[in-house]
Amino acid sequence: LGLLECCARCLIGAPFASLVATGLCFFGVALFCGCGHEALTGTEQLIETYFSKNYQDYEYLIEVIHAFQYVIYGTASFFFLYGALLLAEGFYTTGAVRQIFGDYRTTICGKGLSATVTGGPKGRGARGPQRAHSLQRVCQCLGKWLGHPDKFVGITYVLTIIWLLVFACSAVPVYIYFNTWTTCQSIANPSKTSASIGTLCADARMYGVLPWNAFPGKVCGANLLSICKTSEFQMTFHLFIAAFVGAAATLVSLLTFMIAATYNFAVLKLMGRGTKF
Repeated sequence: LGLLECCARCLIGAPFASLVATGLCFFGVALFCGCGHEALTGTEQLIETYFSKNYQDYEYLIEVIHAFQYVIYGTASFFFLYGALLLAEGFYTTGAVRQIFGDYRTTICGKGLSATVTGGPKGRGARGPQRAHSLQRVCQCLGKWLGHPDKFVGITYVLTIIWLLVFACSAVPVYIYFNTWTTCQSIANPSKTSASIGTLCADARMYGVLPWNAFPGKVCGANLLSICKTSEFQMTFHLFIAAFVGAAATLVSLLTFMIAATYNFAVLKLMGRGTKF
């Protein structure tokens, strides 16, 4: 019974929204960064092999791709760290909220944090001054930093706006590859289109990938169909789709984090014994 009661209290105090958001954030960031990195490498190989024979034509593109790959490394590191912090913040503020509502009896760590967040009694019990437990002191120090969901709401809101732009940008390569794939389908089934096969092309210059003076810059007809059938094109296309899905999952996780943190902040603000944040 003691073990079951302990497990029940832990489950009651667990921030399920933050747990789901953290798992979704880690999954989305890993998918976006890993697949995006490999998709950029595949795009570089396709441009070099089929769309331009002059290195100067795509030299700037290569620099941009390498820069984006380094940004991906930093993005992955930052979001894994920030996701862990948001999860910790969810555990701490949920403990304080649960104590306000009286849903469960907190542990030493929960008492230390709740005293910090809700302004409860510190260091004095019914029998006078008591020496604070060392673990409780550590939790109080953590609580001073993690027990302020208003700060996390602001940071997460800014990150959500930024990631919304990243999500929109991740749709651009999917759109380009989808148009190319659609053109290849038209070439493979000439009866479904009235245009001549030789006029059906994929022009990298049209999307700003290559400068207008690049040669050849575009691939048409049967040559384009042969490119679409290569494993490099198929793999790169699907990797960009996976990266887009990862960006969407990360966006949903940030929205979930923001909603959960806003709720905790509202409860602590309105019912936290008059605490000022």
